[in-house]
Order: sequence, then C-alpha cells, then structure tokens
Amino acid sequence: MRFPSVPRPRSLAGQLFAMQAVLIAVVVAGYALFTYVSDRHQAQEAATRQATAVARSVADAPSVRAAVHTPDPSARLQPYALQVMRDTEVDFVTIMTPDGIRWTHPDRTQIGRHYLGHIEAAQRGHTYSETYKGTLGASVRTVTPVEENGRVIGLVSAGIKVEAISERAQEQVTALLGVAAGALLLGALGTYVINARLRRHTHGMNAAELSRMHDYHEAALHAVREGLLMLDGRYRVALINDGGRELLGVGPKDEVVGRPVVELGLPAPLTGALLASEPRVDEVHLTADRVLVVNTSPVSGGERRGTVVTLRDVTELQSLMGELDSERGFTQALRSQAHEAANRLHTVVSLIELGRAPEAVDFATAELELAQALTDQVVAAVSEPVLAALLLGKTAQAHERGVELVVSDESRLDDGLLPESLSARDLVTILGNLIDNAVDAAQGTVRARVTVTAYTDDAGDAGDAGDAGDAELVLRVTDTGAGVDPAHAELVFQRGFSTKPAGPGGRGLGLALVRQAVVRLDGILTVTEAAEGGAVFEVRLPLRASVAGGEVR
Repeated sequence: MRFPSVPRPRSLAGQLFAMQAVLIAVVVAGYALFTYVSDRHQAQEAATRQATAVARSVADAPSVRAAVHTPDPSARLQPYALQVMRDTEVDFVTIMTPDGIRWTHPDRTQIGRHYLGHIEAAQRGHTYSETYKGTLGASVRTVTPVEENGRVIGLVSAGIKVEAISERAQEQVTALLGVAAGALLLGALGTYVINARLRRHTHGMNAAELSRMHDYHEAALHAVREGLLMLDGRYRVALINDGGRELLGVGPKDEVVGRPVVELGLPAPLTGALLASEPRVDEVHLTADRVLVVNTSPVSGGERRGTVVTLRDVTELQSLMGELDSERGFTQALRSQAHEAANRLHTVVSLIELGRAPEAVDFATAELELAQALTDQVVAAVSEPVLAALLLGKTAQAHERGVELVVSDESRLDDGLLPESLSARDLVTILGNLIDNAVDAAQGTVRARVTVTAYTDDAGDAGDAGDAGDAELVLRVTDTGAGVDPAHAELVFQRGFSTKPAGPGGRGLGLALVRQAVVRLDGILTVTEAAEGGAVFEVRLPLRASVAGGEVR
C-alpha cells in the first residue's frame, strides 16, 4: 500500500515556514509532555501530603481516642469519618484496630473486615504512605497510629483514589494544552509573517532556484563585455564585473568592492556622474585612454538603495566617427572644388567660344599652377601620406569657411619616419581636432589664418645625437582667434568645455579626445598665447613605443 506523498514547499520561504512550524510544534509538544508528567508527579505528592495530614489529624483527635474505648467504636467513629471525608475531600477515612479490623469505611459492608494494605510500620508507631489497590481501587493512602500513653490503640488510614489524582492532572494538562495551542498559533502566525516578507525578497524561489540564479548571474556578469557597476546607498562599490574593471582601469575585484567611488581615482566629471542622484542617459565621459558612454539608474524602494551604472566602450566608434567626419569633410571639399572647377571650366569654354583662346589658355594654366603649388607645398613639407591628405582636405574646408590654412616653412616630415607606435588614427585624431578647433577660433576674425607646423625634433642633449629614443614628433597649430584665457588653460581639455554654443551633437569633445590620445602615446600637450594673438597648441610625441602616463601643461 502506497501512502500519498506530502507535497514539499517549493519556495525557500515556504520551506522555512514549514521547518519553523514543525520546530514550534515539537517544542510545545515536548514541553506539554514534560509538564504533564511533572504535574502528575506533583499531584501525587500533593495527594500524599493531603492524606497524611488528614490521617494524622484524625489520629490526634481526642474524640477518636475516647471512641476507641467504647463498647461499639463504629457507632461513634463512622459518622465522624464520613464528615471528615466530606470536609477534606478525601476518598476514604478508615479507622481500625491495631490488628487492622475496620471500624469505619465509606462502604458499610466493609466494616469489620480486615484492612487491605500494609500496616506493619503503623503498628510500630510510624506513619507510612503507599499506593495500593484496595476495595475502592488504586489509591494513594497514608496509615498512622492512634497512640495513648505511648501505646498504639488504633490505626487511621486516609486516602485519595489514583483516578481522582489523574483527573486533577488532566485538568491542568487541558489548561496547558490550551496555552500550548495558543503559543503554537502565535508562533505559526509570526513565522508566517516573517516568511511572507522573506518570500517577497526571494520572489518565491526555493534554495535550488536561488543558487541556480546566482550561478547564471555570475556567468552573465563575467561574460558581457559591457561594464556593470552597482553602488550602495552610501556610494560604495557593491558589485563590479570584469568589463567594468577593465573600462574604468581599476584594480582587482577584491580591492574595489566596498570602496567609495571617490577613492577609485576616476576623472572628476565621471565621478560626478556616478554620484549624481538623478539618472544619466548616454553621457559621454573620458578616462585616461577610453571614451565611455555612461548610463545610471537609481535603485529605490521607499528609500535610496543605490545606483546601477552601465558602461559602454565607444573608443573605437569615436575614432571611426572622427575618421568619418574627416571623410565627410574631404567629400564636401571635393564637392566645393568640383563646383569651382566647373565655374573655371565654363570660363575657359566661354573664352574659347568668344575666340579668345590665348586668354583661355593663360587662365587655365594659372589655375592649374595655383592648385599644383598648394599640393606641392603640402607634400614637400609633409610627405607622410595620411597627414598630407588630412592637411589638403582641411585646407579646402578652411577656405570654404573663410580661413586660410597654411603649412609653415619649418615643417618637415618625411614618409616612413614615423614608427608603428604612432598609428595613423591617433595622428588624425590629434591633428584633425586641433585644426578644427583652430578654424572655429579663427573664423570671423580679420585675416583669419591657421598655421600648421609638423616636424621631428632630435633632443640630442640628453644623449647621443640621432638617438631615436630621444626624437620627438612636434605638431603645432596656431590660430588668429581670441586666444585661451590662462584660467582656462586646463579646462579647455575637459570634456564638455567650450566657449561656443552647443550644437546638436554637443561641443567640447575634440580637445578632450586630443588629450586622451596624447596621454595614451606618452606625449606632452601644451597651450600658450601666440605672439600676434590667438592660441598655440603644441603636441610632442616620442618616436618610440608609447606607454601610459602623458603630461598636459
């Protein structure tokens, strides 16, 4: 025969509730059993004391001793014994001869018969108590002598039936069980309330499900490349995954968890975003060598519990966007030049149609020489192909905006001179953003001009001349704008700083990207005031493998 299985609680809260309910029931049942046994023993002892007191009181009564000497003791002692039984609530009072022949008994038919029980100790003058089964059933009884002048002239026995003792104990146990049931009910109610709260926190999941969910979360945290950072209500790191540690450039997990955000050594704008109480959505922030998109979301439940931060690395994307902007600029420049070329071609055709062929040839030759002279000037100064193409494109862009962009005579940068550590992407980021910033500053000024200087500087004072380890690439961009306030010499390189109104895509990112690239290449970036007004931005990059730790002045 198979017994139906008892369904087990699935949730952890349900299991705890069942365990606590069983525990409370066992404790209460054990206490009830212990109390029942103890009360029964105490009730038996109380009955013994009561029977002893009644027996000794009867034995000491002068009327009893006087009745013993009468011809018919039963006639006087039987009513007295019955009265004592009613007054003291004992089940029997038996007065007998020293040999144990009854003078009194609740059942008159038992008078004159021999007492059932042990009377030897009483016959010797001692009081004796025992539990014995007599004519009324099992009872707790006490036998004591009736003495006169040191001689035993009779015996008195008083007793209480065991059944009556059990009824007294049962009444106490019933009251105890009521109290125990109330305690069990209150304990179960308290356990239910506590476990209901626990069930809300565990979402009704059992221990196995919680363990499995924890394993899934740990695997997910370590698998995703995006950074995840969780802060508690006091802005201390509560959780950080591998991607977050890599993107923020912080130490091992054990050294980071529990530390305040302000002690992680992050850039001030990024730290401010993490400490903000309001949500941040797709904010761009720069670290030493990365461009991060930061999203923050406060965790609240009646009170602030912390912040969830997600980090995405868009360094490569930002570089590609910079290159795309450069390509877009090149395309616009080519479109502008195509438009100008079409105008010039129409002029040449018109001159030929008018029969002015010599003038047409002279005009076309002059235009060709002018364009070739610009190309020859740039290529002669900077033969490195990427930088030469960048300068030609920026020259056309600046011309469209009314700014003259020239390459200084001291520029000299041969093809193949730059090491592999200076990637073309970094050079485009640095020089392109510096030129864009200079054109913005110079636009609208009198004789607006941007001067670009690019050359290698052999710092041979510290070692042998020609030592490649001491050579530097110098990129200098000078504009005729309003210049940089010395108080803002450091602020201009922070993300978000700009003296111009923000456009649709925001401003203040170009120079921050320049500084990031310079720091990554172990270079030096400075800004000073130009002799004729305007600003001079200068970058010095070592012509060797770069290491982190650049300097900005």
